[in-house]
Amino acid sequence: MMRETGLPHAAAPLLGFGRLLRRYGFAIAPEQVSGFMQAVTLLGPRSMADIREAALATLAPPPDRRDEFEAHFQSHFYGNASAVVEGDADEETRIKDDGGADDERIEAEQRQEGGELSSALEQLSTRDFQRDDDRLTAFRRKLASALPARRSFRTIRTHSRGKLDLRRSLREIVSADGDVPSPLLRRRQTVPRKLLLLIDVSGSMKLHTADYLKLAHAAVQGADRAEIFTFGTRLTRITTALRIRDRSQALARAAAQVDDWDGGTRMGPTLLAFLSVPRFSAFARGAAIVILSDALERGDHGELETAMRRLSARAFRLSLATPLAGDPRFRPATAALRAILPALDDLVDGSSLAGLTDFILSLARPAPSAAAIWKRVS
Repeated sequence: MMRETGLPHAAAPLLGFGRLLRRYGFAIAPEQVSGFMQAVTLLGPRSMADIREAALATLAPPPDRRDEFEAHFQSHFYGNASAVVEGDADEETRIKDDGGADDERIEAEQRQEGGELSSALEQLSTRDFQRDDDRLTAFRRKLASALPARRSFRTIRTHSRGKLDLRRSLREIVSADGDVPSPLLRRRQTVPRKLLLLIDVSGSMKLHTADYLKLAHAAVQGADRAEIFTFGTRLTRITTALRIRDRSQALARAAAQVDDWDGGTRMGPTLLAFLSVPRFSAFARGAAIVILSDALERGDHGELETAMRRLSARAFRLSLATPLAGDPRFRPATAALRAILPALDDLVDGSSLAGLTDFILSLARPAPSAAAIWKRVS
C-alpha cells in the first residue's frame, strides 16, 4: 500500500479514487495508482477531461465495466450520485435506496411491543402477511451452509493442506534459536457467495408478492450477505428493513418503502437502473441472482435483453423463477423470454414457496443451462 505521508493535499482525491475502485472489485495495483498521479502531474492538468483520460490510461478498467468506471468517476470527482437509465425524462426509472438505515433504530424496534408499531402496520390494510411456517424456518436454518461458496483472498491458519506461512515460520525459527519447528501453514478461507433476490411487485404478480417477501425475509435472516430489491415501475432496496427479526415488523417497514405495489412493470429499465448504480451493481458481482417475476415485458424487450446479458456477465448464477412455469403447458414462447433464455442459468417454477425454497437451497449444485433444458422440453 502507498503511504500518504508527504503527499500533496491535491493528491488525496486521486489516491481516494484508486481506493474507491478497489473497494468495488476493480483490480487496481498500487503501481497503477502511482502512475495515475504521475500522469495527472504530467498533463497539468488543464481540465477534468485530462484527469479522466489519465485514469482510463493508467487504471485500465475492463471493457465490460467501463460504464461502472464512468459512474464511479462522476460520483467521486463531481459528486454526482444520481443514477437513471438514459431515455426520455418521463421514462426515467426512480431508484429508492433504504440507505443502510440505522441498525440501532432497528434493534430498538425489535424490542418494542407490537402496539407501538400499530400505525405502521395499518398502512398495510390491503396486504396480508401471515405467520411463517415450518418450511421457511427450515429454509432459514439451512441457507447459509447451502449457498454456493467461493475462495476468499483472506487466509486462516491450518495444520495441514495449506501453503507455508513464511513470516510466522521465520519468527518461530528466530524464537527457537535456529531450531526448525514444524511448518506453519495457512490456507484461503471458503465463504458463501452473495444471494441477490429481485422481486417483481407489479400487478400481474399480485398473488405471489406476499409469499416472495416472506421468502426474502427468511433469506436475509439466514444469510449474512443477502440483498433484496423490488421492482415494478421503480426500483427499491428493502434489505435493511428485512433485517428486523420480527417478520411482521420487517414486512411492514418494507411495505412502507415500496411505492409501486401492484402497478405496471418496466422490467428492462428497472434492471438497467439497478446496474447503473455502482453500489448496487457490486452486489451482483459473483452472486447467485434469483429474479422472481413472470417476465411479461410490455413493448420492446431490447432493454430487458441487455440487462439480462449484463447481469449474467456479473453473476455466478442467474436464475428466473416465474409462477407461469407452474403450469405443465408452460413454454418460454414470448419474444422476451426467448430473447433472455440464453443469458439464464435457470428458468424454474416460482409458483410455490416449497418449490422456491428447494431451488434456492440447491443453487450450489451444478445443473444444465436453462436453454438446454427448455430446448429438450419444447
